[in-house]
Amino acid sequence: MTLIKVPKFDDETKNNPTLKNHKLVILTPWAPPPNYIASLQQKFPDLVVEYHVPPQSEWTQPGSESSSPFPIEQWKDVTMLLTFTYLPQPTDAPKLQYVQLISAGANHILDHPLFREREEVEFCTANGVHGFVFFNTSPQISEWLLLTYLSFNHRLPHYLSLQQRAHWSRGNFDSIEDATAKTVGILGYGAIGRQTARLAVAMGMRVHAYTLHARPTPESRKDGGGWAPAGMGDPEGVFPSRWFSGGSKEDLHKFLASGLDLLVVATPLTPGTKHLLGKEEFEILYNSSPPVTFTDETGHSEPRGRTFVSNVARGPVISTDDLIDALEGGLIRGAALDVTDPEPLPDGHRLWSTRNVILTPHVSGASTRYNERVLAILEENLGRLGRGEEGLVNKVSRREGY
Repeated sequence: MTLIKVPKFDDETKNNPTLKNHKLVILTPWAPPPNYIASLQQKFPDLVVEYHVPPQSEWTQPGSESSSPFPIEQWKDVTMLLTFTYLPQPTDAPKLQYVQLISAGANHILDHPLFREREEVEFCTANGVHGFVFFNTSPQISEWLLLTYLSFNHRLPHYLSLQQRAHWSRGNFDSIEDATAKTVGILGYGAIGRQTARLAVAMGMRVHAYTLHARPTPESRKDGGGWAPAGMGDPEGVFPSRWFSGGSKEDLHKFLASGLDLLVVATPLTPGTKHLLGKEEFEILYNSSPPVTFTDETGHSEPRGRTFVSNVARGPVISTDDLIDALEGGLIRGAALDVTDPEPLPDGHRLWSTRNVILTPHVSGASTRYNERVLAILEENLGRLGRGEEGLVNKVSRREGY
């Protein structure tokens, strides 16, 4: 390992609102909007900004080894980087001090030498583009979560299949359930979780929140990121009727046994959360309340677990084989998955034909304004750095991995 000594970022940027002696490289699969770079340079007159098309493998195979999009020697003057997964080697970019990811998660960079060996480099995620940001927000993942839950309960997949066959059949429609007075448990009460809680409460649902660290006081339950505009998210932490926390299996199991109709999985993927949910956890969900009799559109009835599981985190948070067994065995009511393990999900995989599941190809975060929000986070952090302010938006904790 080669040790590289560089000045601390805050020392170099204090009283430097023009970001003199800094160079920003933008590596995104999409080109910045017209005039964006010019507007950045107008706001930060001494900042050098370059856009390069990233390696194709960066977008199609996150975490894969890929070649630099420009000659290696040009990294020597780069101090700031906006990227998806591509990172230079530590010795190639000796002046690099701030990396802004365009993804909400950081699991794909935790093992990279730049992250492991260069502790002075600050990494930030795009957490918030999915939930809420103070820049013209749209809570697309929260919408996906409730869309899929309601679609399952209201049998929309079945009725859409009837429409395609041009066949009118109301089926056993009197067994359809609404969401009022149901309980949603949110595993990971961050930006996505807080906006989901707001929408759920508006529909008459109860909210149980689970966090890694305890939040026993009203002050501790506030959103420390300060990202929610009026009418969005849960900045004061007032929507959950019950709070759970901890890093042990016992803590998690207490939360899962609290009587959940909908379990939202929105926790970061770290070594500690891989396969966080498996056979034992699905059995706890089933045993925490009496099974319900589920009657399908044909009139067929069977006992099923009460809980519907929705995963918008990362596929490996849930054991895929155990999830399939839980669905097929009736331990849970159903599932909506925007992420899978493996991902992409191969053709012919067993999960495709598993009953009572809604699958989408990692698109819950898609929005026509996603790119705009990523760039807004970048610009906000550049401003904080130039003003020498403490704390960047969405800074990744090396200790916790998110």
